[in-house]
Amino acid sequence: MVTRVIKSTRQVVRRKYFGFSLKEAMQPVPTEQFTKWALQAVPLPPSAMLQEMMSRFESFDLTGSEPAKILLINAVLLEIVPRHPKLKVWKGEPLETDTLSGFADYLIAPKRAYVDPPLLCVTGVKKDDFEGGEVQCVAEMVACRRNNEQSGLHAPVHGIVSNGQVWQFYRLSLQNTVDQSRLFTMEALPDLLGALDHVCEECAKAAS
Repeated sequence: MVTRVIKSTRQVVRRKYFGFSLKEAMQPVPTEQFTKWALQAVPLPPSAMLQEMMSRFESFDLTGSEPAKILLINAVLLEIVPRHPKLKVWKGEPLETDTLSGFADYLIAPKRAYVDPPLLCVTGVKKDDFEGGEVQCVAEMVACRRNNEQSGLHAPVHGIVSNGQVWQFYRLSLQNTVDQSRLFTMEALPDLLGALDHVCEECAKAAS
């Protein structure tokens, strides 16, 4: 008798990050709720460069479209990330696991010529849908953690959801909590810059 082994050619369909419910996004953590994150940071006054940029932005409508909001996000990240020489921002970078597929609007990782774990922070640009933004943020943080673990690295992963004017920070901790900060706004720019600087400082420590 001859036994023939037939290998399956069925491919696993990877899910996109925007197709999740909050329950589905949080199940792999695993957790069922957000943990309040009292993000304590020293307010950071904007530099003369950022103040000049914000003044020039007054000639633009920054509320109507996603590309317009990206201008604001770029400006804020450009203000803070260079303060941390170990970090680099990647835009539109593929972020994949064995079950997930998509692109990160912004991805912060160690400063190299290529993207490599640890993947430290993902930032999602949302026009005004913060509820959908947080779902995608959680799913992308889980993807970052999976990539890190496959490389033998264990570090908290941070996430940011922003529409340019309003920012909210998230942290996927080593204790399997999803920590959620209060809302920060461009109207209180020093507080926002201080919070982002704190997150980047935590990322820089993990990049060491």
